[in-house]
Amino acid sequence: CPQRDERLGWTGDIQVFAPTASFLFDTAGFLQSWLADLAAEQAEADGVVPFVVPNVLPGTPIPAAAWGDAAAVVPWVLYQRFGDTGILETQFDSMRAWVDLLAKIASERHLWDRGFQFGDWLDPSAPPDKPADARTSPQIVATAYFARSAELVAEAAAVLGRVDDATHYHALAAKVRDAFAREYVTSAGRLLSDAATAYALAIGFGLLRDGDQRRNAGRRLAALVRDSRYRISTGFVGTPLICDALCSVGEYDTAFRLLLERENPSWLYPVTMGATTIWERWDSMLPDGSINPGEMTSFNHYALGAVADWIHRMIGGLTPAAPGYRAIEIHPVPGGGITQATTRHQTPYGLAECTWAIEAEEFRVTVVVPPNTMARVFLPGSDAAPVEVGSGTHQWSCPYQKPQTARSPLSLDSTLGEIIGDPEVWTTVLSTIARHMPVLSEQMNAGTGISGNTGLTLRQAVSMRANSDTLRAELETALTQLKH
Repeated sequence: CPQRDERLGWTGDIQVFAPTASFLFDTAGFLQSWLADLAAEQAEADGVVPFVVPNVLPGTPIPAAAWGDAAAVVPWVLYQRFGDTGILETQFDSMRAWVDLLAKIASERHLWDRGFQFGDWLDPSAPPDKPADARTSPQIVATAYFARSAELVAEAAAVLGRVDDATHYHALAAKVRDAFAREYVTSAGRLLSDAATAYALAIGFGLLRDGDQRRNAGRRLAALVRDSRYRISTGFVGTPLICDALCSVGEYDTAFRLLLERENPSWLYPVTMGATTIWERWDSMLPDGSINPGEMTSFNHYALGAVADWIHRMIGGLTPAAPGYRAIEIHPVPGGGITQATTRHQTPYGLAECTWAIEAEEFRVTVVVPPNTMARVFLPGSDAAPVEVGSGTHQWSCPYQKPQTARSPLSLDSTLGEIIGDPEVWTTVLSTIARHMPVLSEQMNAGTGISGNTGLTLRQAVSMRANSDTLRAELETALTQLKH
């Protein structure tokens, strides 16, 4: 935030952005140096990771979830992306010290439910002067990260051959996961904070007990995204996780619609306002061109751009299948009307590349695999097993048809949730209403009266207004004319 004279190394920001940063740049040396500073600050604070490193803030450091968890998450990301076990060896004591601190401050039930938290910082629903006032309970965020960091320490210990440590921290992570499920998840997979970030954490961090819970949680997450009209409803914690969480439960179309939404708040709203950088708030510039008067208004703040890692892997198709890209999974997933993409990355072994395009119902892909590595290539729309190839340049083509979802007949008695879920139908409904009741159309597009009420039928929503007979008739005709 150079305009605030705040050139500080915020731990929470790099914790969520490290995967994206490590794809875009060779961050190994820079972040290892920064992690050494983190460990030094942490050692002086009895295991607490400060909010910023180097720590120039006044007062005694206190722990906060997602920010302090940089101690465990960033070394693991660097190991995954660069394949250097020395990173884990150097940082292991710091990683372990952070999780040991959490084990001490957590309750006897293994819940991190006390003390200060940033929570899901800058949830779009939070008032401008209360950026921590999020829809997801900060205790859910904290306990989820406790489980995640304990698991990462266990995985790091296993890589380093520290068998006893691996056993201990795997057991601790299991206890925290069980505590999370008992306290915050119903038997049907609903989260006590019925908010997108809560579900993204539970799905992404593996905190649900069985497949039924996971499926139900996935359906609820997708419903919440639709309920928000595919606009961002997550803060610093949930935003980097939500697209992966949706895709992991088969909600690919929902993830792509979320990515490509242009209304505020969304990733593309700032682009429509001329942005060339990531903003700290989705609406740092308001639709009328004025500057958001609230706190935390910056036009140069990278954290919310962490979705780029998902774009590189899901659309671009390049995912490390072994540390340092020793093995690569090439699995591009077309969606959202995107018909071509090229993704390149300088791995420790050399250039990896995936270029694909869809033309005339044919999918063509060219893959470059670095020397001394191998790749598994998945072709979209094909049930064939992945192809395993070694280094070199490879090409494939296969028939491809865009997946078609049959549209159920819609009427005035369809719910708003059903209508919002189909872009063509939603546009048709809003434009029809605008001809008769422009204010109502604007309110519905803005979500007024809709959020939380998507079970309302279109008939009920319109009939709340006087003199709506002609509008109802036109809506019925417009819905009937849509192709099924």
